[in-house]
Amino acid sequence: MRRKLVLVMVFVLALVSTGAFAQGEQVTLRVTWYDDGNEGAVLRGILDQFEANNPDIKVELDTVAYNVILEQIPQQVQAGEAPDLLRLTNFLGLRGYYLDVTPYLTDAEVYESYFPAGVLNAFRLDGEEGLFGLPLQTTVSGLYANATLFEQAGIEMPTVDDGWDTWIEAATEAAAATETPYAIAFDRAGHRFVGPAISEGASFVNEDGTLTIDQPGFRLMAERLKAWHEAGIIPVEVWLGAGGSYAPAADYFISGQAVLYMAGSWQINNFASNITDTFDWVAIGNPAGAEAASGMPGGAALMAMAATEHPEEVARLLEYLATPEVYAQFTAETLFLPGHLGLPEFEYVTDNEDAKAALNVFAAEVPKIAEAAYALNFYPKFFDAFNVPTRERLTQYLAGELTLDEAIERIQQDADTAIAPAS
Repeated sequence: MRRKLVLVMVFVLALVSTGAFAQGEQVTLRVTWYDDGNEGAVLRGILDQFEANNPDIKVELDTVAYNVILEQIPQQVQAGEAPDLLRLTNFLGLRGYYLDVTPYLTDAEVYESYFPAGVLNAFRLDGEEGLFGLPLQTTVSGLYANATLFEQAGIEMPTVDDGWDTWIEAATEAAAATETPYAIAFDRAGHRFVGPAISEGASFVNEDGTLTIDQPGFRLMAERLKAWHEAGIIPVEVWLGAGGSYAPAADYFISGQAVLYMAGSWQINNFASNITDTFDWVAIGNPAGAEAASGMPGGAALMAMAATEHPEEVARLLEYLATPEVYAQFTAETLFLPGHLGLPEFEYVTDNEDAKAALNVFAAEVPKIAEAAYALNFYPKFFDAFNVPTRERLTQYLAGELTLDEAIERIQQDADTAIAPAS
């Protein structure tokens, strides 16, 4: 009997060592992620549901700062150190490094039907037809206002039909009357700057695929930004103290130190969570310019990375997250504008009336987006050829290191250099 027990144990160990229990092994997927608000916590809850239904898969969520996503992760991916999945806004910049999950999906046609063709196409290199990721949200840039400060100052708030100069004049008066440090906070990002420039008539992408930076709308917004800094109505730390990186200015608005804030729809949950009932805030949208009242479109996507060793499991996760009911849960709890075409009716999970109103405002901004804004945002080299050079050279202009002519000339040179390898 003892001999039989020993033989059985040896047989079991042999089965384990040869992989006979492979179907019971658990695969770990690593997701590199960033947060604007609570979306990481919401996703974690959804991933817990997924893991319960798929016990052979464990999903690790590695959350990093957005600057890391912009500046460090692309270099790691290009060096062969990619996670299994990656949340990106600059998905154009890493085309060619994504996994085509089409062969691994249960129903690729249904998956593809869920999302706008233009967004899915932005994940592809020219000539590709695969499915490479999951569009998580639609975004549009725009202005916010602290309605309580306007009320306390006894100053009537302008409307979205008014221009930037009217808004800044009113906000400056409100700031002075309420002893608020700043009239406006403005993210240090070319993406935020360019919507107002396009509204003033700028159109950067040429028919031959080149960019032309020197345009009246660009100059006008650069001069406005300079004047705001010289007048001391904008926090200089954002544009002049960011060390060459993207810098959000949300904290100035959340803390009540700025009357206005230029950001976008992705900040709604952040404000609902952190402003709470401290003051009333409203989404304005995009003030009217000479030619349009356009924000910049955008969005985030969860991309499958070609370097993964677990393509089937990656596809299974993406397909789960794309399920209309699951996607609706994510959207409702994060207060995002959805990037999904097949959602059932749902209600956003918030009692914050300011947040509900802001969602409606930004949804109404989407039809107003100018064609020039779409052309630039989906330009393959947008980040390298426009976004980064614009923020860096404008910083030098604001700091007095360059004249505006010199800054525009440098941006053009940077753009031409970034475009040249692709052409």
